[in-house]
Amino acid sequence: MPSVSIVMGSDSDLERMAEAERVLKEFGVGVEVTIASAHRSPELVREYAQGLKARGVKVVIAAAGGAAHLAGVIASLTVLPVIGVPMGPTVPAGSAALGGFGGLGVMSGLDALLSTVQMPSGVPVACVAVNGAKNAALLAVRILALCDEDLEAKLMTYMHDQSEEVKRKAEQLRDLGVEGYLAKKARVRPHGPDETSPRH
Repeated sequence: MPSVSIVMGSDSDLERMAEAERVLKEFGVGVEVTIASAHRSPELVREYAQGLKARGVKVVIAAAGGAAHLAGVIASLTVLPVIGVPMGPTVPAGSAALGGFGGLGVMSGLDALLSTVQMPSGVPVACVAVNGAKNAALLAVRILALCDEDLEAKLMTYMHDQSEEVKRKAEQLRDLGVEGYLAKKARVRPHGPDETSPRH
């Protein structure tokens, strides 16, 4: 039975939202993934939202781009917490696919961000960063962990591991120096003192 439901307004968001599913599964959280558009299939969205609790869902992650009304519409139809993920364009800014307007037509996700975060009073939506699938999943885990000690313990381990990783990188930077660290990160051998390449 899924504890978290991930819904997208378009299958074009699936590749990026797959990270949310991956994170949830790593924490052992049951998850369902589906597609429903607030504008193109409003009745499907209503049916989806009204059936959430019956399916055992406790948290919703809703991703949409452009007008990005999906999260807000779902929040208006359920008492469950809804996390909105504003989606940016799926093609590079300035490409021909955007009509040559340098990405202004889709505003690089700013339009979706504002649509998701600027909800009317009484219809709350938690909003993460543009394309923030990972943080949406982690926020869902934190919500679930309020009533799940095992999940809380996994989160504590995750946070500890993050801290240790930063410490490890800081130690490597101290030991290797900037050039050595960057070379190791890029898997490229740094210039040796006997090489003739200029050093700045």
